[in-house]
Parts: sequence; structure tokens; C-alpha cells
Amino acid sequence: MDRAAEMQMFVRSVEKGSFSAAARDLDLTPSAVSKQIRRLEDRLGVRLFNRTTRRVSLTEVGHAYYERCSRIIQEIEEAEEAVTALNENPRGTLRVAATVAFGRVEVLPRINEFLERYPELNVEFELTDRHVDLIEEGIDVAIQWREQMEDPSLIARRLCVNRRIICASPHYIAQHGKPRTPEALLEHNCLTLYEVSQFNDWAFEDAEHGHRVLHVKGSFRANTADALYEAALAGVGLARLSTWLVMPAIRRGELVPVLPQYPHDISAYFLLYPHRRHLSQKVRAFVDFLVEVFTPVPPWEREGLEFTQAEWQERIERG
Repeated sequence: MDRAAEMQMFVRSVEKGSFSAAARDLDLTPSAVSKQIRRLEDRLGVRLFNRTTRRVSLTEVGHAYYERCSRIIQEIEEAEEAVTALNENPRGTLRVAATVAFGRVEVLPRINEFLERYPELNVEFELTDRHVDLIEEGIDVAIQWREQMEDPSLIARRLCVNRRIICASPHYIAQHGKPRTPEALLEHNCLTLYEVSQFNDWAFEDAEHGHRVLHVKGSFRANTADALYEAALAGVGLARLSTWLVMPAIRRGELVPVLPQYPHDISAYFLLYPHRRHLSQKVRAFVDFLVEVFTPVPPWEREGLEFTQAEWQERIERG
């Protein structure tokens, strides 16, 4: 077995967590993998794994060897991909993670167009508002809010502004009144996320008080913005949600804007992908497709779902 194959077997054993799992992945027997790993250790003159009857774990030397081997294997794959990509269409499986509401409302309805454009691709799509570890979970592309971005090592490409507005149902306003100042929100039931704490920091700015951030609270928390939207419609409390999500309900009178004179437009949606990989054909195709759809003007603004400035001014004057 050549050194590249040895390295690949070693890396696969580490990433799969056992020799038997690596064997299944490589279509080998567990004994064959175990024997090759022992030969590798003998050749190197070191112990790479600590073995027990139940599991294997890396030694300190094994950790160091894994870091180097994984980079080498990645570079081999990138080199082959860079060559074959010149003559191939995007193919294989593309794993995507997207925030729940944006993925459901804005991305998934356009997936068929993407797949028709690239018929040799398969897509695995996860809707989640939790933090996603792209490397650990094998995600090719993530679509997340600015507030969810925690890993500075990732490539982050801005997709579109994520304007938000505070709103509540007419039933909630009739029962509890409409807050007239940002500080009055602290006396109201504000709907919050427990997956992303920064989502619950609502920023305001005006000439009188300058910039301030209020950390809002309430009796209802959820793990997705979709859930907050449904709770707001049901009259549970006030929610700060994306305009593309709530504007149809506002136009129908099912939700009422609150403090519309304070725009919330510092957030945005980003495309995230690992920086240490050359951008594969499948990832490049998906990124380019989304950029085509959502920039420079997102579809909800092109389709007239946003209020005009005159409409906003009228609502501000009405309080």
C-alpha cells in the first residue's frame, strides 16, 4: 500500500471513529484496516492510536500526524478536482444548511430551478437556526444571519440585507397597547430565540438618546424565527422579524408594525463555506445561483412586497 493510501485509511479511521466504520466506508474488512494501521505504526515507529476493547482514540503523536495527513489528503482531492472540473459539470451531493424561515420561504421554492440547471447534482438541505459547524458536520454551504456567524476562519459572502421590523397582532395591541418608545418594550412580552442570543439584542438610535441596545425578554422563547412568527400571529407578544417574512401579514392586517420609525437594517444574510478548500464546482454553482437570485436587489423588494417610503411615513405618523 502506498503512502497516500495509508494516509487516507488513517484519516478515514480517525474521522469515522473506529476501524470498523472506516472499513465499511472503504469497502474493506475491519481486520484489514487494523492490520494496515499497525503496519503504518511499525513503519513510523510510533503508536498512533490507543486501543481498548470498545474504542480507539488518538495518541498525542497521532493527533499531530492526523493534522498533517488531513491537509495532504485535502490537497490531493483539491488537485484532482481542479483538473477534472475543467471538463465536468457540477455533480455529486451538495449539503446545504439554511436558517429555517429564509430557507423555507425564499430558498426552497427556487431549488427546483437550480436542480434543473444542474441535473447531475443532488441536494441535502437542512433547515436550522442553530450554530452549524461546517467542517465537523460536512456542510458545503450555510446560509445564516450575521448574528449566527461565529467562525472567522470561514469564507463569508454577503447575500442580501436582512431588514427587520417589530410587529404584533391587532389582538395583542388591543389587550396591551402599542409601545411608543423603545424603552417601553421592556414592559411588553417580547418573543425571543434561545439558539442565538444576539437575536434578542434590539438596537435603536435617535437624535435624543443616541444609540442603545435593549436586551428584550418575554414568556415565550423558541428555536426558530418561524416559531416566533406564528406566535406573533397568535397574539402571544411582540416579535422583531424580517420584512420579507412579515410584510404579507402586515398588508393583510394580521400584524401591526410597532415603532416603524426605528429601522433595523444592520443584519444581513451570508453564504458561508470553508476557506481551506478550493471552491468546488458544486459549491460555486450554488453560490453563483443564489447571488443571481438575491443580488443586487432581493426578490421581495423587486416584487413590491416592501412598503414605499410614503407608506412607512403614513404609518409612523399614525403611531
